[in-house]
Amino acid sequence: MLKGKHVLIGVTGSIAAYKAAYLVRLLVKEGAEVKVVMTAAAKHFITPLTLATLSRNPILTEFFNPENGQWNSHVSLGLWADLFLIAPASANTLSKMAHGIADNLLLTTYLSAKCPVMAAPAMDLDMYAHPATQESMDILRARGVEIIEAASGELASGLDGKGRMEEPEAIMRRVNALFSRRESLKGRRAVVTSGPTREAIDPVRFISNHSSGKMASAIADELARRGAEVTVVSGPAAVRPSEPGIRIVDVVSARQMYEATVAEYDKGSDITVLCAAVADFTPESVSPVKIKKDGSAMTIDLVPTEDIAAAIGSRRRQDGVVAGFALETDHAEDNAMGKLRRKNMDMIVLNSLEDPGAGFGVDTNKVTIFFRDGSRRDVPMASKAEVASSIVDSIEKLLN
Repeated sequence: MLKGKHVLIGVTGSIAAYKAAYLVRLLVKEGAEVKVVMTAAAKHFITPLTLATLSRNPILTEFFNPENGQWNSHVSLGLWADLFLIAPASANTLSKMAHGIADNLLLTTYLSAKCPVMAAPAMDLDMYAHPATQESMDILRARGVEIIEAASGELASGLDGKGRMEEPEAIMRRVNALFSRRESLKGRRAVVTSGPTREAIDPVRFISNHSSGKMASAIADELARRGAEVTVVSGPAAVRPSEPGIRIVDVVSARQMYEATVAEYDKGSDITVLCAAVADFTPESVSPVKIKKDGSAMTIDLVPTEDIAAAIGSRRRQDGVVAGFALETDHAEDNAMGKLRRKNMDMIVLNSLEDPGAGFGVDTNKVTIFFRDGSRRDVPMASKAEVASSIVDSIEKLLN
């Protein structure tokens, strides 16, 4: 699974740094090419010579070599890596990662990395439990960093509790699982709709909604990480996908989104995720000039927009998956299942607006996935990246 993969290991100042030697050895044994970047504090716990010998590559600790001026480019490191694994990750480094502080080579590389990032925390139990540390980890999870939870046991302080870096063998299982996911949709083509639409009233005013595009972007990124060829049909969303190689088709109105989505689907889509918050109604007529305020009431006649989900459902391929989204305020489950059946979809994701931290504009979400056979899957409150992973897991099961 790891043959030919580029794994960048980040080692920070923790007594658990000795475990990095075992981790590097296991990665090399499984065929990965490993490079190591260390903080200055990490060198107090394990020597660069040890890690250089095990990784078979020079250890990187500074921005440049003071003897010959050779530059160690954090940008090149971030582009080289297929995975950046920070193990151990100290409380100090986690906090700096969460707040964009870039005062060493490891942190600048993190901010430049285009690959998945994992972090395995290691520290004393009180530091691990401190709200500041927990907040840092929550921020990083919301941004897609995979946190490998610390284990419980005897700590260097002599106390017993949660804070031990997870064992290298357990970390390796997480690494293998990540790369397994990254190949699972290779050769598949996916279309994702994202963001709101804007329905013009006059040249300066429009009807829209609060969709930010965060959930759709997280789904598009997850599909791309698993190897799919992804096209996103995006309204004027505040958030865009971050994975390289994702194609964006920009639209504004519901009509434009309808035409673009149907055209992309008809090119051949194995996976179609209708995540955009498309306007159900649009003004019957659009004023060619700005409507002036004259003190009287204004009435706008609205007409239904084209139904994208119904159009895709009528074309649904038996060998593909069509996933829709529903945002309901009453009789949520009945309405979601009704929409799934009427629109001839394979699954539908019911969004929650009742729970704080779920819905539009936030970094977390809580959803329930319903399937054609009447079964369901509840996804608890988590970062939108983690929810996207659960949604794509369900899509993969239907494909297989």
